[in-house]
Amino acid sequence: MVFDPDTQMLACPSCQESCTVNEYLAKYGNPQAGNPQAGSYDNSGSSDDSGDQPEMKVYHCTSCGAELVSDEYTSATICGFCGNPTLVADRLEGEFKPKLIIPFKLDKDTAVEKFRAWTRKGPLTPGTLRSDSMIDKLTGIYVPFWCYDVHSTDSMHGTGLIVSREDHADYYYTVTQYYDVAREVSARFEKIPADASEKMNDDDMDKLEPFNYSELRKFEMPYLSGYLSERYNYTAEEMFDRIYKRTNRYIKEAADKTLTGYSSVTSRTDTPNSRITARYYALLPVWMLNYRYNGKDYTFLMNGQTGKIVADRPVSTGRSVAAFMITFVVTLIIAMIGGVVLW
Repeated sequence: MVFDPDTQMLACPSCQESCTVNEYLAKYGNPQAGNPQAGSYDNSGSSDDSGDQPEMKVYHCTSCGAELVSDEYTSATICGFCGNPTLVADRLEGEFKPKLIIPFKLDKDTAVEKFRAWTRKGPLTPGTLRSDSMIDKLTGIYVPFWCYDVHSTDSMHGTGLIVSREDHADYYYTVTQYYDVAREVSARFEKIPADASEKMNDDDMDKLEPFNYSELRKFEMPYLSGYLSERYNYTAEEMFDRIYKRTNRYIKEAADKTLTGYSSVTSRTDTPNSRITARYYALLPVWMLNYRYNGKDYTFLMNGQTGKIVADRPVSTGRSVAAFMITFVVTLIIAMIGGVVLW
């Protein structure tokens, strides 16, 4: 059975039978994981990462019996022999098992439609991007994220200036008033995400935000059916610095919003401080297409929940030359017509 984003249920592509994830677990447990209590998870964030290089491992297709080779970070894959989804449950046990998941809300047909629309927006976009062979590579993948609850404070001091001008009959003067400005700002941030995959570009992942966290669910293996998933490469602790930089920026911005009524604030000092109060290992949905054009790598990413797109757009050399020639000819004709009229 494959997870269907449209109905948010599991469906059999052969007999069309469907059921919810909870109904499936109540009836079958989680046989691939060998543990009916699939939702249990130690949220300590610990890891047995020894720093070794990734190794190749062999997995067996539960449908056709083929042996699949994948690196150690792959937690779910699709059989290249029969095309059926094959869950690799043992990659998600122990500390590598997520606590939360946002299931795909947009199916592949919707992702393909949005990808085609994106390619049509660029007149110089290569036509090869719309080929069936290219679109077949569009893949739904659950990207590993650490989500953090953070308590942040900022102690800000500075000098506020209010500058005004008074005009008289034959003169004017400027009045500058100085104020000591102090702010003590406190804020709590919930579930700030940071992608934990070394294969995904951090800036691109940040741009794909926001995700709607009201649709977060307890992780269960059936949600992965039909999709790829990556195991995290970075532990929760290894992401702390990235989260602190982000929350410290947020708390300073919050302090800035309180500085109203002044012409400017000078001699300012900030002392931001952040403390992580909770962390959650979660899988978030992304549609992804990696391709190469004219020797350069490009990536198309789409938020699998909201449809937001982050992508690089290649430029077709042939179309660029054609566009230049058309522009040149049109400009030349206009210049010649203008010259004839002038003469």
